[in-house]
Amino acid sequence: MFERFSSGYYLGRLYVEPYDGTEAAIQRTEHERLNEHVYASGLGIERIDYPLVMKLDSTHFPVVGDDGVPAGTLALPRDAVGSDAVPDDRPVLLADATRAAELLRYAGYDVDELDPSQHRT
Repeated sequence: MFERFSSGYYLGRLYVEPYDGTEAAIQRTEHERLNEHVYASGLGIERIDYPLVMKLDSTHFPVVGDDGVPAGTLALPRDAVGSDAVPDDRPVLLADATRAAELLRYAGYDVDELDPSQHRT
């Protein structure tokens, strides 16, 4: 679904649609799978519930998992995309662990476990 695009992002395509939720969301199973693939270090038991960070156009969104969102869909709160937004298949960037930790930290999340520079070997 996502392939390495640059030093800080993966690129994929998702069906983007507005919804009535308060946070950007993708299907929970996909969220856990992407979280494990992109953020896990493989150094033991790790959390797979951190918000993913996706970028659509010029805006970053912390993205949570939600069982009510269809697979292959990025659901965005209506107030974030405008009331006239229509569902569409769009390219979406997914931040890697280092970039996501930086962006989430700016948004007020405690993400020391997510940041690879914080891992001790």
